[in-house]
Amino acid sequence: MKLGIVGLPNVGKSTLFNSLTKAGAESANYPFCTIDPNIGIVTVPDERLRLLGDLYHSKKVTPAVIEFVDIAGLVKGASKGEGLGNQFLSNIREVDAIVHVVRCFEDTNVIHVDGSVDPLRDIETINLELIFSDLEILERRIAKVAKGARMDKTLAKELKLLERLKAHLENGELALTFEVGDDEDENLWFKGYNLLTAKPVIFAANVGEDDLADDGAGNTGVAAVRDFAAKTGSEVFVICAQIEQEIAELDEEEKAMFLEDLGLKESGLEKLIRASYRILGLQSFLTAGEDETRAWTIKIGTKAPQAAGKIHTDFERGFIKAEVVHYKDLLEQGSLAAAREKGLVGMEGKDYVVKDGDVILFRFNV
Repeated sequence: MKLGIVGLPNVGKSTLFNSLTKAGAESANYPFCTIDPNIGIVTVPDERLRLLGDLYHSKKVTPAVIEFVDIAGLVKGASKGEGLGNQFLSNIREVDAIVHVVRCFEDTNVIHVDGSVDPLRDIETINLELIFSDLEILERRIAKVAKGARMDKTLAKELKLLERLKAHLENGELALTFEVGDDEDENLWFKGYNLLTAKPVIFAANVGEDDLADDGAGNTGVAAVRDFAAKTGSEVFVICAQIEQEIAELDEEEKAMFLEDLGLKESGLEKLIRASYRILGLQSFLTAGEDETRAWTIKIGTKAPQAAGKIHTDFERGFIKAEVVHYKDLLEQGSLAAAREKGLVGMEGKDYVVKDGDVILFRFNV
């Protein structure tokens, strides 16, 4: 999974990136401090892996990972070359979802590029820049397709889609809210444009420490972000980037105590991971053994052969059966053999839909 982090300068974007990845991206109180895109790999915390690894005395435990891309703070006119954001928009075209950091805290020591804190105005600024960037992509494609559209019915059909989509964006709407319909060609074309505003969005409402314990319930800025997100089917999680940076420096035991002192059940990273899995429709199945215990990320609804293909293409090509047990049953019984005796292990075929937390042993023949 790959997530791109966007936001205006000085909203806590790079501070959040630092805390999530411990990559040490520069963070300072002035615009355009982030010049090169920062990339960090984060492991997905998963208690199931540790427990299964202990059960099997695994030599290696491999969690799922998320790649974060943090680009320069965007400002008005970024798509036309203002600031440094435009040259990096291409860096987030390949991400699966966008994490949009929105400032919902007041602090006279941290300047705001527009002079005041207004989450909805900030969201609009970023969205407009992403729309302008997408329009540039569409205009280039329209220029190419229009040349052959008179002589080619397929190109003429695509041109109509492009013009509808362009009008939608010019109206200030996101590609995310554009209705493509059921036409297979149109859906393929739409996906192929890889528009920034078509990507799922997770809003990170960055608050002060005082607003953390009640999850921003008393913060009017957070309420505004939640209302906006509800209209576009986006996710929202509340975070204090500064606190996250402090948490990132602690070991697991200290972190648990620190979170408890703050009245929190989980860190911002854990909130973000849950939000990203939800919005992208993802889940994890597990493989466990003496050599390695590992988590594999798949789309919800994935069938057994395609899940096997995540491990190796040969597993999918030569798929015979999947031996499946839920991780809780496996841990309770203490071994796969004991789980088999209790009838808790199923031999599943090609139509089996993999569930979150399934521990699977694939049988294949190539």
